[in-house]
Amino acid sequence: MRVVDGVADARADTLTVEEPLEIRVDGKALSVTMRTPGDDFDLAAGFLVSEGVVRGADHVSTIRYCAGATADGSNTFNVLDVGLAEGVPRPDPSIERNFYMTSSCGLCGKASLDAVRTSATWPVADDPLTLDADTLAALPDELRAAQRVFDRTGGLHAAGLFDADGGLLCLREDVGRHNAVDKVVGWALKNRGLPLGGTVLVVSGRASFELVQKAAMAGIPVLAAVSAPSSLAVDLAAEVGMTLVGFLRGTSMNVYAGRHRLR
Repeated sequence: MRVVDGVADARADTLTVEEPLEIRVDGKALSVTMRTPGDDFDLAAGFLVSEGVVRGADHVSTIRYCAGATADGSNTFNVLDVGLAEGVPRPDPSIERNFYMTSSCGLCGKASLDAVRTSATWPVADDPLTLDADTLAALPDELRAAQRVFDRTGGLHAAGLFDADGGLLCLREDVGRHNAVDKVVGWALKNRGLPLGGTVLVVSGRASFELVQKAAMAGIPVLAAVSAPSSLAVDLAAEVGMTLVGFLRGTSMNVYAGRHRLR
């Protein structure tokens, strides 16, 4: 029932799908996250990149949905198993999360804050990327224009990867901010695009500590958000040499770290 100015009418509505995805590595359960189905293989691959489990496409041998995940033997398409290539170390127990994560906070369930300060494979501090402020300011509109599912539901976050000239390289949507970023990173892994030097990651919500960590693990030198960053996100961005921009709206923005990259 929709109510406008005191008048009610019945109508159909389109909602964003939210379902659990269990990620296994070589048959062993590692994590469960709530996500919007779609690009699940990218999500799993990007998650493993952000956790430092894999660093290149050659580290992954297979990704498949697990049949027989339910009592009746059917495939729910909500359980994925990632097979690591021979010689790739299995995940350290310290990165294992409590077995359920909400879609709103990928950091929930970490054993400790130290566990997510994963050593980055590709340092971003020396990335020579510079950007015109006008180019950066235009990216949220480009992101919004490319959000196909959001137009029908209004209930999805987006993460978009752009080049230095503002060209859109990849966009992914999901009910969770961190999932959308993992899908972008997984896309890059699949296409042998890591590290993502010289790129800008734009997210539709706020900039959390985990989003900065995920960007750093993928070698992304600039993270821009349309909303606020957290204090810990700013601290980590400054620590790793990343440019962190918040409140990127219209012609205004706040640059919290790495201001040298903006012309």
